[in-house]
Amino acid sequence: MTAVGDRPADIQKLGELPSADFFDFESLLSQHEQRKLQELREFMAVEIAPHAAAWWNNAEFPAHILPKLAALRLSTPAQRGYSHLFAGLVIVEMTRVDASIATFFMVHHDLFVESLYEFGSEEQKGRFLDDAANLRTTGAFALTEPLHGSDVAGGMETTARRVKNASGDYWILNGAKRWIGNGTFCDYMLVWARDEQDGAIRGFIVDATLPGVARTRIENKIALRTVQNADITFTDVRIPEADRFAAISSFTDTKHLLRGSRIMVAWQAVGQQLAAFDVARQYAVERLQFGRQLAAFQLVQQQLVQMLGNAVACMGMMVRIAQLQENSHPGPHGTLHSGADMAQVALAKSYTTARMRETVALGRSILGGNGIVTDYGMAKIFADSEAIYTYEGSYEINSLIAGRAVTGVSAIA
Repeated sequence: MTAVGDRPADIQKLGELPSADFFDFESLLSQHEQRKLQELREFMAVEIAPHAAAWWNNAEFPAHILPKLAALRLSTPAQRGYSHLFAGLVIVEMTRVDASIATFFMVHHDLFVESLYEFGSEEQKGRFLDDAANLRTTGAFALTEPLHGSDVAGGMETTARRVKNASGDYWILNGAKRWIGNGTFCDYMLVWARDEQDGAIRGFIVDATLPGVARTRIENKIALRTVQNADITFTDVRIPEADRFAAISSFTDTKHLLRGSRIMVAWQAVGQQLAAFDVARQYAVERLQFGRQLAAFQLVQQQLVQMLGNAVACMGMMVRIAQLQENSHPGPHGTLHSGADMAQVALAKSYTTARMRETVALGRSILGGNGIVTDYGMAKIFADSEAIYTYEGSYEINSLIAGRAVTGVSAIA
């Protein structure tokens, strides 16, 4: 952000002020994890922060940074032996600099790569996992459809029909998906479809260059503009049986992946609030009005404290979710699943994103007119928060999932 006005000599250096992690949750990490997180911060400060606004303004994805991002070796941190708290703070720090890069990372690693760990056969892992984990290939997660978002579990219209004949054993895929992150450029995608024979949900690793796959970028977005979301259609796409996830047989399997990604989106909501606080505090300290710093006005201090309180409360909730994740239990396919149940995760996602919306609105208010241009950082944070508020289950749907748990009554049709 560009400082505005002459800087008085008595303004305290921002580096001397307390961190937005006001309760020092980061100290719960091991020393090794703290050093690794600092390495990520330095990468984001050098490689992402100076360019993020331009990428966002131009709706361009910086594919050239992928080798450097891969070199950090942060793909699916829990699979590499890091704590779930560290994995969450990775998303926080990425989001704090650029929510779009964090979203790319989550779609690729926490959905596509994680699905290979979770559901891939040993043969499939041998073919796909190393390249995907090291970003030599990129992946997408194709679940949402043009007419089915929250109700996709029961309304999925994309179909798969198995064919076994003299020419081989394969599936024919037909249908459409929408809002697929990384969808315009990914090498592979995990596509969910309904088996025409028995109605079961199947998952397929689909080469995005196969005949019959058509991808179109969704234009005119006001949030996460750097993320390349796509409309994708499948017309008689032929998928080898070897590329079907044999371990996926129902939408329950999908929920295991969605629970993990929903946790990461809640961590994103924390990152957005830290970003908003960082920008608003710097502006309030440096901006002069009526001959005084904005930070000298009581109402501005109250707004900053409310922003900080929201962020700290959300961080505390997510630290507890991370603790619950450490208490894993065996899943249906022999792998370990999070000890945080879906209702707890849904409450975390709905609460953190609601507080995020309030926090970024306060931050935008502190910046006044400068809060609506990307030059000062806050406008981008404000706009990107709208996508975080909606995806991985809207605020309303997640609230009803938690509501069902606490009342025993479902309000979802």
